Amino acid sequence: MRFSLRQLEVFTCIAQLQSVSKAAEQLSMSQSAASTALKELELSYDCLLFDRAGKRLLINALGLQLLPRALALLEQAQALESLLTDNHGFGSLSVGATMTIGNYLATLLIGHFMQQHPDCKVRLHVHNTAQIVQQVASYQLDLGLIEGYYQDRDIIAQSWVADELVVFCAPQHPLAEQGCASLAELADEAWIVREQGSGTRLVFEQAFLRHQRSPDIRLELEHTEGIKRAVESGLGIGCISRLALRDAFRRGSLVAIETPELNLTRQFTFIWHKHKFQSDAMQEFLRLCRALTANIERSVEIDLATIL
Repeated sequence: MRFSLRQLEVFTCIAQLQSVSKAAEQLSMSQSAASTALKELELSYDCLLFDRAGKRLLINALGLQLLPRALALLEQAQALESLLTDNHGFGSLSVGATMTIGNYLATLLIGHFMQQHPDCKVRLHVHNTAQIVQQVASYQLDLGLIEGYYQDRDIIAQSWVADELVVFCAPQHPLAEQGCASLAELADEAWIVREQGSGTRLVFEQAFLRHQRSPDIRLELEHTEGIKRAVESGLGIGCISRLALRDAFRRGSLVAIETPELNLTRQFTFIWHKHKFQSDAMQEFLRLCRALTANIERSVEIDLATIL
């Protein structure tokens, strides 16, 4: 065997970060040592794993074939080392979650997981759906929790629980007293919504497109809490997950608007790369998520107090 695990570690890190200097920093080694390790790996097999474009390294076709296998081998080696050192902990776990799931569910689920497995190091990355999918596809994340269903030949997607978006407004808004709005009325309103790439934005736009309508979007925000504050201030009406609005509806600071003509339902979904090695930590976290939401069909039915 002409390669070392260290060389594979350097290769995978460069491939994921697209930078020798960043990879060296993450691996706590000098840039020259990282460059040497990659060069020795390539020379050992008389091949190139990256295309050189100036100072940039762009992973090539051979590198893309090697990447998932190298990552799987490194994770299996880590599992073997834990076994041989009599350390039966779960090592590490990198989870990505979309804004709604990350802000209202994932932190509680991870907290519960860490109580049961205190030796496991967990990293939570919260981004929109497009970013989480991209990070799973590039092996930067072990597991993604996204809004909506995603289809890709390299991504495994498993439905979790259903989620419902709801249109809402401030108590002083004219639609608050009505409690219900037609499609024509909604089309005339100023909307405050999530940014492009968000799973919430996609469901919202598709609901209008089915009726060949385009909502009047006045403001785009990346965070649900910002949307809630803007709507409370009377800047327009919004549409986000009912899960994120439970407390505001209970307090009366925001009011739900029924929209019978719009289909605003979706699924929360687990995703991971089909070539990703499923570590014990990943399998246990998936099992725990499903166990804590067993017999629950909609996200709003999840009793957050039972997770704490």
